[in-house]
Amino acid sequence: MKRYRTRGPIGALLALTAAGGLLLTGCGGDADHGTKETAADSRGGSAPMPAPDRPRGEGEQRYDGDTATGEPGENGDPRETAPAPDHLSTFALDVDTASYGYARRTLAEGRLPDPSTVRPEEFVNSFRQDYDRPDGDGFTVTVDGARTDEEDWSLVRVGLATRAAEQEGERPPAALTFVIDVSGSMAEPGRLDLAKESLGTMTDRLRDDDSVALVTFSDEAETVLPMTRLGDRRGRVHDAIDSLEPTDSTNLGAGVETGYATAVEGRREGATNRVVLVSDALANTGDTDADTILERIADARREHGITLFGVGVGSDYGDALMERLADRGDGHTTYVSNTEDAREAFCEQLPRHIELTARDAKAQVAFDPETVAEFRLVGYDNRRVADEDFRDDRVDGGEVGPGHTVTALYAVRTRPGADGHLATATVRWLDPRTRAPHEESGDVETGALADSVWGADRGLRVTATAAYFADALRSPYDGDGDGALPGAPHLGALAERAGALADRTEDPDVRQLATAVRQADRLT
Repeated sequence: MKRYRTRGPIGALLALTAAGGLLLTGCGGDADHGTKETAADSRGGSAPMPAPDRPRGEGEQRYDGDTATGEPGENGDPRETAPAPDHLSTFALDVDTASYGYARRTLAEGRLPDPSTVRPEEFVNSFRQDYDRPDGDGFTVTVDGARTDEEDWSLVRVGLATRAAEQEGERPPAALTFVIDVSGSMAEPGRLDLAKESLGTMTDRLRDDDSVALVTFSDEAETVLPMTRLGDRRGRVHDAIDSLEPTDSTNLGAGVETGYATAVEGRREGATNRVVLVSDALANTGDTDADTILERIADARREHGITLFGVGVGSDYGDALMERLADRGDGHTTYVSNTEDAREAFCEQLPRHIELTARDAKAQVAFDPETVAEFRLVGYDNRRVADEDFRDDRVDGGEVGPGHTVTALYAVRTRPGADGHLATATVRWLDPRTRAPHEESGDVETGALADSVWGADRGLRVTATAAYFADALRSPYDGDGDGALPGAPHLGALAERAGALADRTEDPDVRQLATAVRQADRLT
């Protein structure tokens, strides 16, 4: 299978306001795990393909027909349902992984996850990829693909990668405000106890010039520890962590507001300033609406650039609220269910989610109408951007740090006998310090689709398996093997493929994926 990649930044335009935001690799490690909701909805450039026998979702559109003449396509879609003739698909980047983590926890407990909590892009971005990396800030772009088992349909993968994370001694200091849920629901094993253990471990691994603050909330919020430079004060931090005990109801709004106030009060110039929310997000007191909560801390976000990292816990978990808070709070989410997950979140993901190499990053894929008849972006439902807003830097994109890879997968139906250029993918981002815009592009030809998905390289096979798995959980099969994605195998067949892939790669993350697929197969 061939890969096509081009490099060559288009260059900076106007230098806007300077902005900081660097950070922390307190626990080391450089695993690549993979946002923010955009200010505008897509006008249809991503052209989703509806699932068989399933009504098209709100805002879902697809290309199927002749955009030049306006004639209906073979499925009878009128001209007004088609995207622009340039075949554009535009979205904000996403590096969240909470949806996949929560699905694994739910399946392990013998339950299928609610389809509304399944976000395919978070399944796909939960796995390491071997894309080339740039030497400095910004991205490389790799585009490849392979055929599915359904005639004329292929999966096309757009891979974006940032530079490797810096070593421990190279990062600036961090000022972290932890906002910990101590409501009654957090008494369940695997919630507050896991958070305390993780915070204690992380405190020991942070540097002397790092600072930590601690805010708790139940029916009201309290600053347990103001911003404290570690140095010889680690004992004071450990005492504050050890004192945490579950109490009453969940006033998450008060916790977030107090957390940001504490972060602003203890803000350090030249350091990474971040709020880390650890909660099951089951808000039942005070403000329970994400937009209302975020409006109350808008000044802290906009004027001081303090962003949010959400860490979800618990078998009952307010996934929608946590995702909304993190997305609109210029941040990211992950989910932890055990000690290994917690170490990953606090020692590997948190460093990458704090230091920024790109702000307001968006991707746009232009499919060639001469070779592409139909296409659909898999997931990214809450990340769609209007095509004309791709180069409008006032429109929100995603924040991405070092050590990340971002993958977007498309289902693409090629025209019979198609040969030549298939698509061009472009990523645009702002420099985190100068706000100067940059772009990078990559191309793919129809010849890249010669191989079967199941005979492709490791990375594409893992991506396809994760996407088909999310597809099955989101729109369960009716027994005939038909899912929303073309070439979708039965869950049993997918479990076999995932198991074989895990055996071949000896990758523990792929092994966990295979286990989750088998569990889902037993429950359907």
